[in-house]
Amino acid sequence: MTTRSWMVLAAAGLLGGLAYYAWVNRQTTELPEGFAGSNGRIEATEIDVATFAAGRLESVAVREGDFVEVGDVLAQMDTDVLQAQLQEAQAELRRAQTLVQTAQSNVRQRESEKAAAEAVVRQREVELTLTEKNLQRAERLAQSNATSLEELDQTRAAHFSSQAALKSAEASVAGADAAISTAQSEVIQAQAAVEAAEARIQRIKAEIDDATLVATRSGRVQYRIAEPGEVLGAGGRVVNLVDLSDVYMTFFLPTADAGRLTIGAEARLILDAAPQYVIPAHITFVADVAQFTPKTVETTEERQKLMFQVRAQIEPEILKQYIRMVKTGLPGMAYVRINSDLAWPPELEVRLPE
Repeated sequence: MTTRSWMVLAAAGLLGGLAYYAWVNRQTTELPEGFAGSNGRIEATEIDVATFAAGRLESVAVREGDFVEVGDVLAQMDTDVLQAQLQEAQAELRRAQTLVQTAQSNVRQRESEKAAAEAVVRQREVELTLTEKNLQRAERLAQSNATSLEELDQTRAAHFSSQAALKSAEASVAGADAAISTAQSEVIQAQAAVEAAEARIQRIKAEIDDATLVATRSGRVQYRIAEPGEVLGAGGRVVNLVDLSDVYMTFFLPTADAGRLTIGAEARLILDAAPQYVIPAHITFVADVAQFTPKTVETTEERQKLMFQVRAQIEPEILKQYIRMVKTGLPGMAYVRINSDLAWPPELEVRLPE
């Protein structure tokens, strides 16, 4: 390329730069009283989609620049180990359920044994009552010498034997109660084992679900941070998303304008890439600390050099309507209405794509 060509290109570039500067300067200086404007850049909230647990990345389903909706699958972690653990936990659950059934059968058996022991007690009580009456009769007969002492001793021995049999039967009932308590505790332990197995199954299933990385918000894929086959730790980043439901422009205003600006005030955004459109927004943030501070702030002139960061968020309804057209990083101008009683100038009336 000749020297003359270079000079022509340089002159064209200079003229273009001067024209842009003049346009920006015109936009900022010709605003009526009660309005302010400044250069800014479109930004959005970034989300890192990361792994829940350590593992090998099996696949990534999206590419950089892809638009994704809520619930879309972004990536898949390997779940072979988790599937094996799930099968093991399910086997433990079946075994624990069998133990519960066995323990419940033991309880029923012990309750039957107790019922039998109680029947024996009632029988022994009847026998004791009978031997007690026989003993009383034998003692009266012995007093009148109507029976021998030998027969009295035999009747007394039978009575004592009935008492012992009754106590033995009552002890059997107490033993049956203890056996029932033991069997019931075994049921509780078995049921606890079932609950533990079920909880483990739920946890493993949750980990399997977490192994499928999905979009929690609608947005655009900005970066693929990891690739299939990589082994990632817990919290390892896989995909970076730009949340297109939370888009705003960050810009700076001097002290006089920032000091009068209120949260919620209306704003208008004009992008360099589409100057024919005027996008409505509202102020969501005004910094409480100046970002550009002169070395001295003793004079009024110096204090006017203080600049405060401001953020104007685009209306969510508009973002939903034009979400596939939204791009971050675009420069433009932000205009704010400091006096809410004023009407917007005609050139700043809202104009959106049809």
